[in-house]
Amino acid sequence: LFIPTRNGLKLVRQCIESILEKTLYPRYEIILIDNGSDDPEALRYFEEISARAGVRVLRDDSPFNYSALNNQAAAVARGEVFGLINNDIEVISPDWLGEMVSIALQPGVGAVGARLWYPENTLQHAGVVLGYRGGVADHAHRRLGQGDAGYFGRAALLQGFSAVTAACLIVRRALYEQVGGLDEKNLKVAYNDVDFCLRLREAGYRNVWTPHAELYH
Repeated sequence: LFIPTRNGLKLVRQCIESILEKTLYPRYEIILIDNGSDDPEALRYFEEISARAGVRVLRDDSPFNYSALNNQAAAVARGEVFGLINNDIEVISPDWLGEMVSIALQPGVGAVGARLWYPENTLQHAGVVLGYRGGVADHAHRRLGQGDAGYFGRAALLQGFSAVTAACLIVRRALYEQVGGLDEKNLKVAYNDVDFCLRLREAGYRNVWTPHAELYH
């Protein structure tokens, strides 16, 4: 699980502690990529967690490049399945990782995305649809309330999408490497996840969103 951050102690601590405390899937490691943090409290926390089993901290003082930070973690990761996780994610369902990994390992599946909620319990991510928000892409069913299944139940059904957000994305290592990871040259900040998913589709894989892995974002 790759988690880039610069400072953001409150958010990243909540993220990491929720993963460690709630996740039932046993075999994972956390790689925190510290992108030039200078907050003494954050640095103390990073030093503390680096001593825990299954947690590593990488330091990168380069200008912010989300794609490059994740690619750097991918280069040193030990696992056969990668997880891209934003530092402001918090686990809700303890079986989120087992659910996502079980889908990612199925033949023909590319990236797997999660059901993400805003803190006030409206829907933040239920898959990515192409062609709107300036003609690029945006999340389906944004701001839908809890308990609302959406148009034809689509906000509550496991299904394929053009793309899923890398705020919480699971993909096999072999596929990440096959399509060259995230584009750190042209897409340093935004839409690198959409581009990544589209390259997986071009390679013949389908991207899947599951409502059975729930997290706050």
